[in-house]
Amino acid sequence: MGGNHLLELVTRLNGKVMISSDVTEADIEGADIESLIAKITDKYAGSTGTVLGGKELRQIAGGAGLVKEPVQVEIIKAAGFRAEAKESESMFTMREVQPEHTTPGVGDFVAHFQDRFHKLKSIIRSYGNGAGMLNSIDSVKQYAAGRDLGIVGIVYDKATTGKGNLLVTLEDESGIVKVLFTQQTRGAEGNIFESASRIAKDDVIAVRGKVWNNMIIANRLQWPDVPVHQPKRSEDDVAIAFLSDIHIGHKLFLERQFTKFLEWLNGHVDSRKELAGKIKYLVLAGDVAEGIGVYPEQQRELAIDDIDKQYGVLFDFLESVPDYIEIFALPGNHDAVQRAEPQPRLSNELAKRLSNVHLVSNPSYLTLHGVKVLAYHGASLDSIIRNVPGCTYGNPAEPMKEILKRRHLSPIYGGNVFVPAAVDSLVIDEVPDILHMGHLHKNAYDNYHGTIVINSGTWQDRTGFQVKQGHIPSPAILPVYETASMRTSMVDFNSIGE
Repeated sequence: MGGNHLLELVTRLNGKVMISSDVTEADIEGADIESLIAKITDKYAGSTGTVLGGKELRQIAGGAGLVKEPVQVEIIKAAGFRAEAKESESMFTMREVQPEHTTPGVGDFVAHFQDRFHKLKSIIRSYGNGAGMLNSIDSVKQYAAGRDLGIVGIVYDKATTGKGNLLVTLEDESGIVKVLFTQQTRGAEGNIFESASRIAKDDVIAVRGKVWNNMIIANRLQWPDVPVHQPKRSEDDVAIAFLSDIHIGHKLFLERQFTKFLEWLNGHVDSRKELAGKIKYLVLAGDVAEGIGVYPEQQRELAIDDIDKQYGVLFDFLESVPDYIEIFALPGNHDAVQRAEPQPRLSNELAKRLSNVHLVSNPSYLTLHGVKVLAYHGASLDSIIRNVPGCTYGNPAEPMKEILKRRHLSPIYGGNVFVPAAVDSLVIDEVPDILHMGHLHKNAYDNYHGTIVINSGTWQDRTGFQVKQGHIPSPAILPVYETASMRTSMVDFNSIGE
């Protein structure tokens, strides 16, 4: 046995799985070493004394990211395939969230957070809780101890006291006040202390409580939140399919599964064929291409090292989508636009040959057959997971619900790059029927106060970075929402049509 990759494989497996002496470097040529190790480790977890020969190792390596460019296959609609969606007229509107003009200095930063604060304060007050609510934090000092009152502020700091209580510092333009949440405090909405433990810096919240030594002892906590509502349904029996994180250009792009998805849309796969025929809209929530220079040493993981060619291959694939299906594509942190959010749309030159492709900003509000979809790539989910207890990479629905609770797509300053414009356009000023995100490479589905929460996973295999982080993605699983029945299905293209 010789070669650097083979030696690394033997060393990293560390005797847990042994490599036969007949294995050569050629048996794993072109495979991504991190993905290969992950697949071997997963397959033989709990086994002892396993010896891998060349044939078996080649089979495993064949699914571990071979370095080759995707080849788009021409897919023709299957004869006899009846697509209900083709008979329904497209009905959609788009509201993009474009970056505002900014000026150098701190002025726009201050205006940005003032705009955020006042928008979210207005949302909180719209719920009818204005009675007894002070207009400014500075007014607290005018009231005697024991007075019950309410305030709205933005979180400046949060600390745990020696007795295990939470001390939160709130501010507005007029000043600051400290708010104490004790472990014993309960209210009409349940355990207030537990809810307060999820407060993060820069959150805009309302609290009620009693004044004590220029401090407020809280007995109620309210977020901007989305109200409980009934999502809209359409009369036409059509469906919306959600994708993200395709990562065209990375050697772990799942070309076979993605091609199977395109064949399914065209009626060539018997499984769930009726559902395939209902699809009227595709929403692609970012990272549609792998990009270039996004992270250190990315070059060694690329199958296509030219950004224009990455997008060329993507749109070659999209050309196989039936033309009665409207496609909406927004960028993500890997795509060829500015990293700071909101992100402008991809270049219109990319899609000029496809009349059914609509390039939109990240985020965007899309109304599809009357159903309001808020599509956002989801880069801020990382900071939510780091800062809010109970949020993990294994269940993206939880941090997505926290975003709805805060009515802001990127609420924690410093956790995500944003455009510091005088207007904060990442405030969720419209209540969506569906919140669609990607970024975490993990599928999720939930319902929060009537808003359907969907994370569309990925079309990329497990990467070396994910192996090191212990993150297990759920690739090639397509969420599909039927707008008449309001039913969500998960179509697994790892096994469909096999």
